Amino acid sequence: MKWYWIALAAAALLIITKKTLTAYITKAIALIKKFEGLSLKAYQDAGGLSIGYGHYLLKNELFRKITKEEAEILLEKDFSKSDAVIERYVKVSLTDNQRAALLSLIFNIGGGGFVKSTLLKKLNAGDYSSAADNFDKWIYSQGKINTTLVKRRKEEKQIFLT
Repeated sequence: MKWYWIALAAAALLIITKKTLTAYITKAIALIKKFEGLSLKAYQDAGGLSIGYGHYLLKNELFRKITKEEAEILLEKDFSKSDAVIERYVKVSLTDNQRAALLSLIFNIGGGGFVKSTLLKKLNAGDYSSAADNFDKWIYSQGKINTTLVKRRKEEKQIFLT
């Protein structure tokens, strides 16, 4: 198990060091931490078991307790996946704030949901205002409006628009 964490840490460090710690990274990580919270023990989430800062446990991830340092490693790994979605699918230029807001959204809804979204279609059409309005559509959990998601999307949208 120790080797798993060493490998994850090395991969995360390599990804982060390839990018400078820009304002958008700092802002996005702060936003993610604020809304995901930190749990050092696995918990049941709408999509399955989660741990750390909202990391969904995969079938091969058998751990159910982690340290804060391990939570940070998982966050960096998951963050990098969200950033890769933006690199691959967003075809227009973004401000740091727009990128930070999108990173928080993608981290929460997953890359699959984002790439199929109207938000991405509007964004790639250059319609930033309509794209921002589409943050409001991602407020449901298990078919019901989730007040925490309403707050999160409101803040992400405000950041996107500034």
